[in-house]
Amino acid sequence: MAETSKAAEGKHLSIRGLTHSYGGQNAISDISFEIEAGEIVALLGPSGCGKSTVLRAIAGLIQPKSGVIKLGGQDLANVSARSRGIGMVFQNYALFPHLTVAENIAYPLACQQVPRAKRRERVEEMLSLVQLKSYGNRLPRELSGGQQQRVAVARAIAGRPSLLLLDEPFGALDRALRFDLQVELLHLQKTLGITTLIVTHDQEEAQSLAGRLVLMNKGNVEQIDTPMAVYDRPKTLFVNTFIGQANVLHGTVERLDADATSIALVNGKAIALPRRLNFTIGSKVTMTFRPEDVRLSANPSDLALPARVTVSVPLGPTLVHDLLLDDGTGLRASQVRSPSTFIPEPGAQLFAEIDTARCHAFPSEPEASSQ
Repeated sequence: MAETSKAAEGKHLSIRGLTHSYGGQNAISDISFEIEAGEIVALLGPSGCGKSTVLRAIAGLIQPKSGVIKLGGQDLANVSARSRGIGMVFQNYALFPHLTVAENIAYPLACQQVPRAKRRERVEEMLSLVQLKSYGNRLPRELSGGQQQRVAVARAIAGRPSLLLLDEPFGALDRALRFDLQVELLHLQKTLGITTLIVTHDQEEAQSLAGRLVLMNKGNVEQIDTPMAVYDRPKTLFVNTFIGQANVLHGTVERLDADATSIALVNGKAIALPRRLNFTIGSKVTMTFRPEDVRLSANPSDLALPARVTVSVPLGPTLVHDLLLDDGTGLRASQVRSPSTFIPEPGAQLFAEIDTARCHAFPSEPEASSQ
């Protein structure tokens, strides 16, 4: 990808106590987070969790009920959307169908009253940057979806914004093209140094693009952390089950020692976690662990749970097993596959041993203590 001159310096974004409602119902409640200058952060969560409302408030497309949004230290409360120095990229591209690629890219520059000669120079620079140098005279309908998205990105950054907002930017593209454009976007962001917030429901996309994740659910922030920390140390049951895959078992705390917690499962088995958790004896808990933390064996042991294979599926370098415990609870295990890896038949009896050091336990009842 071609190098280019630096954009306007990315600015620090601060969100404090952002709240907004539709029809008297809060869509977002007390949202607070920071993005450092030049950082890329993903706002991640299921559809309807409020992430697009946050984005629209930052962009100035809606006036939030309460809260403070600052960009580079400036309070944006009384700053119009056009004057905020923000570039936006939408899932549906939002290109003007009657304008050429070059005219689409030049549009925000015309709004900024950039001189015509400088406009042409900037458009050429953007076309080179997104690898569309020979496409300037084409109309959007003459481009593929991936090319249209490149034009949308070029238009968003042509005005040298201090902040780039991307709303589900790759949702309409196929998987292979999404990955290619994600790599290109990362290169652009690093080259230009634009502070970037990407909104997505796609956890893989968020983890591959962002240095930090802001996890949202039902209008609230559940956790803010790096992708690895969110995966390895989830703070809530929602985060644990939304990011990656997680097995879930229910039980009751039956014993607390100085360095261990014993949890009695509903199927009568007990699992001892090698640390004291912040629960009381008798607390109902939900225990979670990843498929890669399950080891399968043909031989029983005191620590293993009997399980029958329902299906084993090779997925590239990984072999994934779906199993059923004696009480009907589903369990998933995964292992790195080699040419000699044995693939069990459906119905085969195996024994699942869980890496208890990697388990998490969360309260099953709202009033219980959290872990």
